[in-house]
Amino acid sequence: MKGYGMIHVYTGTGKGKTTAALGLALRAVGHGARVVMICLMKGDDTYGEARAAHCLPGFTLKQMGRDSFVDFRHPDPVDVQMAQAAWEEGKRILLAREADLLILDEMNLAMSRGLVDTQEVLSFLQAHRNGTELVFTGREAPQELIGLADLVTDMEEVKHYYEKGVPIRDGIDH
Repeated sequence: MKGYGMIHVYTGTGKGKTTAALGLALRAVGHGARVVMICLMKGDDTYGEARAAHCLPGFTLKQMGRDSFVDFRHPDPVDVQMAQAAWEEGKRILLAREADLLILDEMNLAMSRGLVDTQEVLSFLQAHRNGTELVFTGREAPQELIGLADLVTDMEEVKHYYEKGVPIRDGIDH
């Protein structure tokens, strides 16, 4: 698509990083863009975005993580393998120009915690920025990625209903 090729980073402690990326995806497909979203750590098919993906023409969601939480202090080798496989799929999509917008959901956290090598990602992006709009979501975006990005949004949590004991709600939080 004309004018595409920027790098977006949605990071921070607040809620809404993936939601912002999905909003951008909705806008993009409304203009005829091909959108691929790779979920690095959300393999559970009960997530709302996984259930709704088939309803949006031009939008493809690829869940490439386990359906359980990752222990970042001692990641299981399978979590490292899955995160690296997700990044390899992202590279393949970029090189093949299969998407106008590529969302790498939770990639920031995967890089900051060493599941995916940040320097390898940056080197690849510097060599292969090819007109695909890229979105990286997740907490703890590496400073090097922030430096390379064209747009950075830091979602800061000010107040959250979890503090009142409100559990995760389908359709709002999941």
